[in-house]
Amino acid sequence: MTFGSPVGESDAIRLVHQSIDRGVNFIDTANMYEGYNRSLGSSGGIAEEILGKAIKGRRDHVIIATKLGMKVGPALDDEFTSPAAIRKQLDLSLKRLMTECVDLYYLHRPDPSTPIVEILIALSREIKAGRIKHYAISNYNVRQLRELLEVADTNKLPRPVAHQAPLSLLKSELVSDLLPLCAGEQIAVIPYQVLQGGLLTGKYRRNQPIPIDSRKAEKEAWVWPLNDALFDQLEALEKKAGQNGKSLMQYSINWVLEQPAVVSAIIGIKRIEQLEAAIATAD
Repeated sequence: MTFGSPVGESDAIRLVHQSIDRGVNFIDTANMYEGYNRSLGSSGGIAEEILGKAIKGRRDHVIIATKLGMKVGPALDDEFTSPAAIRKQLDLSLKRLMTECVDLYYLHRPDPSTPIVEILIALSREIKAGRIKHYAISNYNVRQLRELLEVADTNKLPRPVAHQAPLSLLKSELVSDLLPLCAGEQIAVIPYQVLQGGLLTGKYRRNQPIPIDSRKAEKEAWVWPLNDALFDQLEALEKKAGQNGKSLMQYSINWVLEQPAVVSAIIGIKRIEQLEAAIATAD
């Protein structure tokens, strides 16, 4: 998500190569991602283009996930997930990624205007054509997921294989409803916001300056307000992590990975030391 700005192309490519060399094999992006320069309706595509260059010659080593559904231009098929949008946005993503097939293609959000059956027929067509291997969903609530599954089963159309939802120690509401549903339906969960924009890394401290290279300093609107109530939560979690012999970051990632149906955790990195810290947590 940060490829383009603040992570420039050469640094991003180097991070991807180092990640692959260290055994990371699952890379998540979206057609809207262009780093901190993102604005509502801007055309996106930057992160996909950079990733396409990074995986050239290494495509067989990685599983690539991308998404459509957010607004990426002025046309009707530049937003949501109609059959026309799926055709157009998939064409663009494949071109930018320089690949013939996306391993996991997400509906980035529910579509309020297109019948679900039309969306699923279009996705089924792309699966049969070999342009995507599987489709998934993101930001669907329990009701929306149930409705999609009912339409898929009734019409004998493919089900989603994964759900990308926000989940962290600071945002754990999904543990009580969505995760059990996904577990029961054998839908993998691949959470984002696992470290809640960096809040769960331990870098932010009460009454201390905001780190210069942190997301809060670079893109303040993308991180929750730093107030006493939040620091109370963070300090309590850090104490609990220490009691378990872990850092706050380790404890946060491990907690997510231990939840029902969770098979992977999306972690954004800007620097090699962040990559190493994340890998050390998994080790």
